[in-house]
Amino acid sequence: MTFIDRLQRLGSFGNRRRIVNFWTIIFFAAIIYDFFHDNILSRDEILIAIAGVYTAVLAIYSAEKEFRRWHHAHASIHPREVYSILWTILILGLIGGAVFYNTSYHIPAEVAASYVGVIGILALTRESRNFYKKKVREKRRE
Repeated sequence: MTFIDRLQRLGSFGNRRRIVNFWTIIFFAAIIYDFFHDNILSRDEILIAIAGVYTAVLAIYSAEKEFRRWHHAHASIHPREVYSILWTILILGLIGGAVFYNTSYHIPAEVAASYVGVIGILALTRESRNFYKKKVREKRRE
């Protein structure tokens, strides 16, 4: 296998999902670390860099998945709801932890924006999927 073949394989659609999962874990770990260390990653602008990479990777993966669906090349199901559930648990945990531990922690804007982005991507991909299914049903009736 040549170097180019390996690069192409690394850039495959299945690997993109692994990259999203990897950045999800990194971002969650950074957020939790930031919580226990008085917003240090947020103050040092490390968290915003991680948030930017995470959001971009997730958006690119979701857009490609929808493109593949509409071109009949994506049949597998990926539980995108899991991301929104995990994010909701994380946000509620941060709020509850700040109240319970009576800390001066504040949820950084980049964390809140990423949460809103994940929910937005979920809503868009769900509507796209529903619209696609409707079009397929209509086409079968013809």
